[in-house]
Amino acid sequence: MTGTRNNNDYASALDDYEVETFTHDDMTKAVFRLGTGPAVIVISEIPGITPAVAEFGRRVAAIGCTAVLPHLFGQSGRPPTKPGKSPGDKPRPDYAYMASTVVRACVAKEFTVWATGRTSPVVDWLRALARHEHQQCGGPGVGAVGMCFTGGFALAMATDDVIQAAIAAQPSLPFAYTPSRRRTIDLSDEDLDTVAGRCQAGLPVIGLRFEGDSAVPGKRFRFLEERLGSGFLAIELPEGAANPDAAMPPHSTLTEHLVDEPGSPTRIALDQVLDLFRRQLLAH
Repeated sequence: MTGTRNNNDYASALDDYEVETFTHDDMTKAVFRLGTGPAVIVISEIPGITPAVAEFGRRVAAIGCTAVLPHLFGQSGRPPTKPGKSPGDKPRPDYAYMASTVVRACVAKEFTVWATGRTSPVVDWLRALARHEHQQCGGPGVGAVGMCFTGGFALAMATDDVIQAAIAAQPSLPFAYTPSRRRTIDLSDEDLDTVAGRCQAGLPVIGLRFEGDSAVPGKRFRFLEERLGSGFLAIELPEGAANPDAAMPPHSTLTEHLVDEPGSPTRIALDQVLDLFRRQLLAH
């Protein structure tokens, strides 16, 4: 790894992060890091490391962990929205930017998007990153958070014993356009069996979704409850709990649709995630 600074057009959203690169098996990617203490790998949602994802990383750093945000797609720091048409209007979804990011991710060899029962190749790189960060940061292990397109990646990383807590925030793959795809997630059967065994041995996994979010059907969470047992905690939030000022329908539980007020359902969910990292990574 070598230290650099973020220098794209949206750098201000990540000014407090250091930027490095990590290479494993001929795959090199940028990695944004903030904080000290045991590492938490935060794998961003589509379209990339948005300002809200960066803010979630700051929450992780604030509890005494190192937030590690790998750049997998999109433009780091770029929001998923554009200004409203008139002064005072709330932002509008930047559908062109999001669509272009999805298309590029769908054709990239690192990601398994259309097939079921397969783990994306990029997960090997993420596991290696987790092992590297554990060596760098110390502690009992590493936490992992996946969001939306990458929600299942955090689970797949948990086949490695270095992962001590996994968060699947609105895991959206495989795309749930048939009944069978609603009762599965983007892991190979072998990897899912390994994670299930680790859950039986005490690994905690949290899943988050908004009720009514068709991209993350409730049947997917029922499937995970069956496979992972009591090690899986499903947090399913009412749609009315989502940030009403967000540009898109309720989906992003820890970022765009967070209502950052004590006592709000989304803030309670965020606190549950951070408390899990405190217990698993800091209370030793």
